[in-house]
Amino acid sequence: MSSDIAQAFAHPEERSIASAPADPRDRISLRDHIVTADIGAFQQERGHGQRLQFNIVVEVRPVTAPLEDDVDRILSYDRITEAVAAELAAERLNLLETLAERVAERILAAPQAMRVFVRIEKLDRGPGALGVEIVRSRASVPVQAEGEAVHPVLAYLSNDVIQAPDLAARLDALEAGAKAVVLVVGLPEATPPQSAQKPTQRRIDLLAIEQNAWVLAGRDARCVVVSSRTELDWAMKHGKTVVWAPSKIVLDAVDGPKGAAHDAVALAVWLAEQLVAERLELHGNIAAPAGSRVKVLTHA
Repeated sequence: MSSDIAQAFAHPEERSIASAPADPRDRISLRDHIVTADIGAFQQERGHGQRLQFNIVVEVRPVTAPLEDDVDRILSYDRITEAVAAELAAERLNLLETLAERVAERILAAPQAMRVFVRIEKLDRGPGALGVEIVRSRASVPVQAEGEAVHPVLAYLSNDVIQAPDLAARLDALEAGAKAVVLVVGLPEATPPQSAQKPTQRRIDLLAIEQNAWVLAGRDARCVVVSSRTELDWAMKHGKTVVWAPSKIVLDAVDGPKGAAHDAVALAVWLAEQLVAERLELHGNIAAPAGSRVKVLTHA
């Protein structure tokens, strides 16, 4: 094995040493940390936990003052394992590359961290380990500006309301009293195709709801359909009115809604809690659900 190949497959700690500057930094590392997670872009990977192995090395700033054996003066090993756990708990991901980026970014948020090597391997996808390795430094991580949190108003619109002549007036009223508006719809009037398998039916129902979201979009130009958390966050920060297409967020959620996908009001409550909404408004002949952590108002 040539030295280049040996270096390519070396542990991140060896790669860190090999690429160290003239004044090498101190390093802390996590070796062979194995957790089970639901991750992967292929359908057969969904709903099935698989083992991931993490090897992470963090280069840290030198400590200028005496340590005095004080744990608060150093970057704790727990910061690394917590970064892994937090990103796996945030949402279901398709790509190891995405997970590695987010773990690295979370670690580099610590003031002591200067450069991080992250290697993640899937151990159950074949006879060998399949993985990705990235290197990120503090300079390469964009600074995230801290802004005031936006608490949107969520509004569930029944099919009657979607088709009502006063739809525009309702949207005007929602926008007048909210920093951002997220609209949620349910199944269309037509019964969606039926499947004997619950996971398949869940997808069918979610896609049917998304079709109804596009029906609403066709009724008013303000109703832009969005499907990802990134799009929702952008819309909320910019005070937009959007319609939620639920498939991606629901299917990718680590702790998703427990009810059936066709229960769109329950989906609206779940999303309102996830977004820490100011309130949830139910428009139409809809009974208010019990037990919501978000204030619920009803409008006939």
